[in-house]
Amino acid sequence: MSSASLAQPPRHVTVACCQLEPVLGAADQTRRRIRTAVLEAAARGAQIVVLPELANSGYMFHDLDQLRSAAEPLDGATIRELRALASAHGLVVVSGFAELDGVDAYNTALLIDETGLRATYRKAHLWNGEKSCGFTPGSDRPPVIDTPHGRIGMMICYDLEFPEWVRLVALAGAEILCGPVNWPLYPRPQGERPGEIVRVQANAAINRMFVAVADRAGTERGQKWLGGSVIVDADGYPVTQLHLGEEALITATVDLAQARDKSISMLNDVHADRRPELYVESEKSGRRPPSVHRTVREGAASGHQQVGIVE
Repeated sequence: MSSASLAQPPRHVTVACCQLEPVLGAADQTRRRIRTAVLEAAARGAQIVVLPELANSGYMFHDLDQLRSAAEPLDGATIRELRALASAHGLVVVSGFAELDGVDAYNTALLIDETGLRATYRKAHLWNGEKSCGFTPGSDRPPVIDTPHGRIGMMICYDLEFPEWVRLVALAGAEILCGPVNWPLYPRPQGERPGEIVRVQANAAINRMFVAVADRAGTERGQKWLGGSVIVDADGYPVTQLHLGEEALITATVDLAQARDKSISMLNDVHADRRPELYVESEKSGRRPPSVHRTVREGAASGHQQVGIVE
C-alpha cells in the first residue's frame, strides 16, 4: 500500500506495548503468553500492538545450536498465530522474532496486519552476546510501511542507539517507530530515568516522530531485564507510565498528525533545516577521532557489558 493510497491518513490511533516474559526453551508456553497479551491489547482498543525483541524465543542463548533450536522460519507457528490474531481483530502487530533461514539465524522484527506478513527487518547492529551466540547481522535499511493505522517504521533494540539509523526511517516519512527491545538492567544514579529511555525520547524529539518501545520483563539465566516499555510523543515526552521490571500492558492514543508536522518554530523545521552536505564531508574527511580509552560496566550476564568511550 502506498502513502498515496491512504486517502484519509489516520490521526488518532491507539498503541499498545506488551511487556511480557518469554520463556527460553518453552515455545508453546511463550506463544500462549503472546496470545494473551495481544488479546488484552485488542480488548483495550489497541490498533497497533508491539511485542518485545525475540518474543518467540527468549534471549540468553549459549551457542548457535541452541539458538537454531529456538528460532523459527517465517511460516512457523508463531507467525501463524500472529497472523490469525491480526486478521481477527484488525490489528497491526510489530514483534521481535528469532528467525531461522536455512542455517542462519537472525534477530528479526516483523510487521503483520490483517492481510498477513507485510515486512521483516533483520537487526543490523548486534549487541555483544548476540555476536558470540551466532546471530547473523542484517544488512538492509529499516523499512517504513503504510498500514491502515499509520506509517510505521521498525528497528530493534541496539539499532536505536544510532541516530543516523533512526533518521533514515524519519526521513522516509515514518509517523511512529516501533521498537522491540530487550534492555538489560544496569545500575543508574539515584532518581535518574534509565538511559535507554532517555535516548528513545531524544530520537522522538529530534525527528518529531512517535516512538513505541516494547521491552521484556523478568530474569533469564541470571540476567535481569529493565522492563522499560514506553510510548513517546513527537515532542519527546512519554505518554505512558513506566512499569519497570514487571509484566505489564501499556497503551496510549496518539495523534499521528503531530508527526507529519516537523516545525518547531515559525522559522524552523527539523528536517528542512538539515544541511547534509556538511555532514557528509565531515564523515569523509578521514580525521582521526580523539584519543580514547575504554571503560567497561560489569554486571550483565552472557557478556552483556556496557562499553564506554572516554576522552
